[in-house]
Amino acid sequence: MDFKDQLKQLSDRVCRLKESILTEEATKNAFIMPFLQALGYDVFNPLEVVPEYTCDIGIKQGEKIDYAIFKDGEPIILIECKHWKQNLNQHEGQLLRYFHNSSAKFGILTNGIEYLFYTDLEETNKMDKKPFLELNFENLKENAVEEVKKFHKSYFDSEAVYGAASELKYMKELKTIINSEIGNPSEAFVKALAKQVYEGVISQKWLDFFTDLVKRAFTQTINEIISDRLKSALETEKQVEVQEQQNTETAATPDNYGIETTEEELEGFRIVKAILRKEIGPDRIFYRDNRSYFNIILDDSIRKTICRLYFNNPSKKYIALFGQDGKESKTELKNLDDIYSHSDALIQIALWHNSRFGKDKSEGEE
Repeated sequence: MDFKDQLKQLSDRVCRLKESILTEEATKNAFIMPFLQALGYDVFNPLEVVPEYTCDIGIKQGEKIDYAIFKDGEPIILIECKHWKQNLNQHEGQLLRYFHNSSAKFGILTNGIEYLFYTDLEETNKMDKKPFLELNFENLKENAVEEVKKFHKSYFDSEAVYGAASELKYMKELKTIINSEIGNPSEAFVKALAKQVYEGVISQKWLDFFTDLVKRAFTQTINEIISDRLKSALETEKQVEVQEQQNTETAATPDNYGIETTEEELEGFRIVKAILRKEIGPDRIFYRDNRSYFNIILDDSIRKTICRLYFNNPSKKYIALFGQDGKESKTELKNLDDIYSHSDALIQIALWHNSRFGKDKSEGEE
């Protein structure tokens, strides 16, 4: 499961369970610790994730922050947690004090639903008042997920993330301004646009006139962009459907003549194809129906078997996978969705065939 899917799964969990989470500690256990695990950190390794990390503040000794993530013996991220119902805007001061007394370059304030990411872009070693990145599990946005992925243990590079933080901070502020101008364009903005299309003096009458035009122009432009993209997406989808239909027709060769291919077999084929779509591509997966089994293969020319479906017995259905030694291993399927539980094995088999025969398509097998 990739990082994006992990966060989507966690988002579903948050929305489903939040009303039953009654305390801050429960919020940590149910929402925040799984998030840290999704980032690749071992929450049970005290050398990696330190709970109740001490951040002494001046004469105040023993001040603790909820979690500190360590790398090479040094804290890199401080995390302050609140109950999921808490408004985070009322608690950034606490994280700011901890941040000032730590060598960590990043701070996260979270209630398990919202995650606010901070650093010190404006003044060294002093946490900015505004976060440079926000993630909300009740409204996951793809661009935010991609940025949060940079905090994953496997990819984390403090300097690279810090460099991107500046761009994110100003991009966030620009988007806020743009959204404001779209809904209620300011006088200065209207005049700046009007001067590009009108050479006369912009009196109050003309200002009112252009304010209305700018609002309508924004609305029409956005609608046209959305419409164009929908048309493009629909056209692409049609092309994919045509290509898939052609692939299916190509797979139905004289070798299968006289054999009835059932809708259930085709549905199994579509599931396997969907599983392999990202790793192998949709245009390289074919099928050959035989009297005793339904064969799913890599490339119609080399015909390397990925798996076999045994659906001829109405009472029991099986999927057969093959090891690198060529031995067949059957597993009973209670329903077609059980095929998804074999996703990793199917991908591994397809990639193995591809690495051996992907470039040389002269060898064939049924």
